[in-house]
Amino acid sequence: MNGDKCVTVKMEGVEGPHSPHSPHRDLFHRRLAVSSIICGLSCIGMMSLIYSVKAETARTSKDQENFSKKARKYGMISIGVWLAILITFPVLMVLVSYLLTLID
Repeated sequence: MNGDKCVTVKMEGVEGPHSPHSPHRDLFHRRLAVSSIICGLSCIGMMSLIYSVKAETARTSKDQENFSKKARKYGMISIGVWLAILITFPVLMVLVSYLLTLID
C-alpha cells in the first residue's frame, strides 16, 4: 500500500437537473401552475400555484416532493378540464342545432 490514502470528496451544493432541490425542477411546476391559471380554470390553477409555493418553501424533501406532485396534478387537471369544456361546447351546439332542425 506504500502510504496510499483513499480520498473521498463530498460535493455539497452540486445538484443535477433532476434532483429534488434543483431550481429547474421548481420552475417546471411553477410554470405549469401559472400556465394553468392563464390557459385553464383559474380556481384550480390557483390551487396549483399555492402548492407550488409550498413546495418551494418546504423544509423536508419528502414534503417538497408531495407538494410538487400536488402542484403538477392540479395544473394538469386545470388545463384538462378547460380543454374538455372547449371541446364539449361546440359539440353540444351542433347537437342542439341538429335537434332543433328535427323539430321543424
